[in-house]
Amino acid sequence: MKAHRFAAAGLMIVFALSLSTGFAQTTPPAQKQEAKKPEAKQPPKEILPKEIKAIIQEGLATRQGRHDIPFTFFKNLIFPVPGGMQAVVFFKAKNADLGYGVPVAPAPAPKGKPAPAPAPAGILETQLAVALQFFQTDESGVQKVVREAGFPVTVQTPSAGYDPNKEEWYSLNYPLAYGKYTIAMLLAPLDPKKHTPDLKKVGVGYYDLVLPGPEATQNSIDTTPLFLARTIDQMQSVESRLTIHHGYFIYSILKITPNIEDVVTAEDKGQIEVFFFVLGAKPKPEPAGQAQPSSQPTIDVMVDYEVQKEGGGTAIRWQAQSYSSPLIDQALPLKRTLKTGEKTEVKDLEPGKYTLVLKITDKVSGLTVEKKAPFEVK
Repeated sequence: MKAHRFAAAGLMIVFALSLSTGFAQTTPPAQKQEAKKPEAKQPPKEILPKEIKAIIQEGLATRQGRHDIPFTFFKNLIFPVPGGMQAVVFFKAKNADLGYGVPVAPAPAPKGKPAPAPAPAGILETQLAVALQFFQTDESGVQKVVREAGFPVTVQTPSAGYDPNKEEWYSLNYPLAYGKYTIAMLLAPLDPKKHTPDLKKVGVGYYDLVLPGPEATQNSIDTTPLFLARTIDQMQSVESRLTIHHGYFIYSILKITPNIEDVVTAEDKGQIEVFFFVLGAKPKPEPAGQAQPSSQPTIDVMVDYEVQKEGGGTAIRWQAQSYSSPLIDQALPLKRTLKTGEKTEVKDLEPGKYTLVLKITDKVSGLTVEKKAPFEVK
């Protein structure tokens, strides 16, 4: 088994999301803390045009948006960032509905910026305008906008084997303070001449999201949603602008391709890789006599991993692993050890449906939690 590869401290980076180009700029995701008297809470800066806000409001109460460009949110992941969580939401859309392959004139370069490069040979692309609003319900039950953003995207897909009716998945990530939100997203074709949304054809979707704060694990431990990763690559720097990704997502300096269908194939080379954060684990006590407290307190967490067969019974059990960081990235080989008399044989896990079961123990507090992640081997 391979231990986790990344230090959590190195990943918890303040996201500087700055849109210096595009038809609108985002509100900053976090405000700098300054030593001054508290002021009355200011309403969020209005970013989006009134026409876009009106379209989003049409279906907010019923969660039924426009479907000129049909798309569907289907899951989310969350990851700790300073003061909140990074929400990663996934949605699906058919290739034809997003407009791949429709000839468009190149968008003009923003003032002072180089002209955008044409799509490489063998690549189809589509240019879209994206508008986001994040709603929270106030004490009177009214949903109010707490953040909004607008930005252009150019999304690409290979032309080889292109199927206009195929449904592909995409990701969007945004850091938010703890709490409950409704995310509204509008997609529209990008007018290449004006570099603004063409609102004659739009798609609007809504997604409810909960980002738990530290109070949720004061007397318990939990995890962020488990997911199986296919590839995890480290980038040179943090992504500096809002965008949409096709077939992967970004967390801090990591570019991650998840196994979105939780189906293990030959592509996975006989293993699964599980990625998650432990929430609520207590820091280890500082050694007696230490002059100054550690700037990065460590934890002491033990995880038992087991694969259970559909219908019950253990297929694989690995040796328990210990961790000093709340970020856990663990590769697990899908090999079964079979004993027949004195003969021992190692075999690949047979095709079928299984459940990965994690039993997590915080050795400092004694708190435990069990998590399950179903998957299928084909």
